Amino acid sequence: MSAISAAEKVDGFTRKSVRKAQRQKRSHGSSQFRSPTSPIELSPLQQLKDAPLSEHQELFIQKLQQCCVLFDFYDSVSDLKSKEVKRATLNELIDFISTNRGVLVDSSYGDVVKMISNNIFRTLPPSDNPDFDPEEDEPTLEAAWPHLQLVYEFFLRFLESPDFQPSSAKRYIDQKFVLQLLELFDSEDPRERDFLKTILHRIYGKFLGLRAFIRKQINNIFLCFIYETDHFNGVAELLEILGSIINGFALPLKAEHKQFLIKVLIPMHTAKGLAMFHAQLAYCVVQFLEKDSALSEIVVRGLLKIWPKTCSQKEVMFLGEIEEILDVIEPSQFKKIHEPLFRQISKCVSSPHFQVAERALYFWNNEYILSLIEENINTVLPLMFGSLYRISKEHWNPTIVALVYNVLKTLMEMNSKLFDELTASYKVERQREKKKEHEREELWRKLEELKLKKTMSEIQSNANNIQIALTSKAGAK
Repeated sequence: MSAISAAEKVDGFTRKSVRKAQRQKRSHGSSQFRSPTSPIELSPLQQLKDAPLSEHQELFIQKLQQCCVLFDFYDSVSDLKSKEVKRATLNELIDFISTNRGVLVDSSYGDVVKMISNNIFRTLPPSDNPDFDPEEDEPTLEAAWPHLQLVYEFFLRFLESPDFQPSSAKRYIDQKFVLQLLELFDSEDPRERDFLKTILHRIYGKFLGLRAFIRKQINNIFLCFIYETDHFNGVAELLEILGSIINGFALPLKAEHKQFLIKVLIPMHTAKGLAMFHAQLAYCVVQFLEKDSALSEIVVRGLLKIWPKTCSQKEVMFLGEIEEILDVIEPSQFKKIHEPLFRQISKCVSSPHFQVAERALYFWNNEYILSLIEENINTVLPLMFGSLYRISKEHWNPTIVALVYNVLKTLMEMNSKLFDELTASYKVERQREKKKEHEREELWRKLEELKLKKTMSEIQSNANNIQIALTSKAGAK
C-alpha cells in the first residue's frame, strides 16, 4: 500500500489511475483456471469430408469426444500440438453441422450436449477488482477463448440447424442445464456474454416447456442483484433477452408479468451501476406500456418515487426514459400523471447542473409531448412558469437561458391569456417577496443596532464600575 502511495505522490497519479493501469496489464488473464486432470495428447482423426458416408456418424461422435478434453491456457507454451488439433476439430465440426443435413440423429444429442457442457460450464471466480468500473477498467478476458469461442459457435449452429429436434434435445437441455447457462452470464468477458445472450434466446424460442422456468430464474437473478449483491455482469444481456420476450407476451398481460414490472424492473432503477444497462431496462419498461397503456400511471409514479436526488447522471437517464414513456402514453393516461410529473420536471429545469436542465427542456422539442402539454396547458403552465421565468433571469448557463426563452415562447403561443395572467401574478409575487426580504433585512439591521447599543452600554457600565473601584481603592490608601 505504501509503495502505491509513494508512486502516486511521485507521478501525480490518483489511486484510480494506478488501479486502471494494473487492470489493463491483467486484462488478458483468465477468469477461470482450468486444466485437465492428466495431460492427454490428441492426434488428428480422419477428416469427415474424406470418410465414407457410412462412417460419418461414428467419426462425428469420436470428434465430439475428442473435443471434451480441456487444456490449461494459462501456460501458453504447453500442449501446443493438442490445442491446435482440438481447434481444428472444432472448426471442422462447425462446418460439418452447418453444411450437411441428417447429421443430428437422436443418438448424437447426448454427445453434443456433453461436449458443450464440458467446455463451457465451470465455476466463475470472484472479480479481481471489486471496484470494477466498466467505463474505466478493462474486463478480465477468458484465456481459453480460442477454444471456447468455437464451442459457443458450434452450440449456436447446433440449435439453429434445420435437423434440430427439441423433442430429442429436451432430455439433455433441461432446467439444470439452463440454470448453469444463466450462471455463466456473470462472466466478465463481454464476448462470452454476447454468445450466451443469443443462445439463451434460441433456447427460449425452441423449448416451450422451459419458458416459464427461464423467466423465473432471470427474475431470481435480478432480485438477488437488486436486494443483495448489487453486482452481476450480465444484467444488460438478460434485459435484452427480456425485451424480446415481453414483445411477444399475449394480451391481456398475466398478473405475474405485471408483478415483474412493478417488483423487479422499476426497483432496478435504484442500482448503482444503472448506466451499464439503462438503455435495455428502459426498452423493457416501454415494451410493457406498449402492451398495456394502463400501466403508465404505475410506472411513472414508481419512477418519481425513486427519482435520484444527488446523482445528475442518473437524473439525465431518468429524464430520457420519461420521454420514451411519454412517446407511447395515451392522452387519458397522461392526465393521471401530468401534475406530479411536471412538478418534477420543473425541479429538473431549475437544476444548477446544466445537463439535467438541458435534458428536461428538450421535452419541448418532441411534437407528441407538445400536443399532450397543449391539451393540459391550464395545469402544466402554472406548474412550470415560475421556474422558467426565474431561470430566464438567473441561470448561469447561456445555452439553458436560450432554451428557456424558446420554451416560454411556445407556452405563450399555446395560451397567451393564461401566460399574461401568470406573468402579472408572478411579478406581484416577486414584489411581495422583495418587500418581505427588505423588511427582513431591515429587521436584522435594527437587531444589529440594538445589539451594538447593548454592547456599548455594557462596555460603558463596566468602565464606570472599574473607575468606581479604582477611586474607592485610592481613598482607602
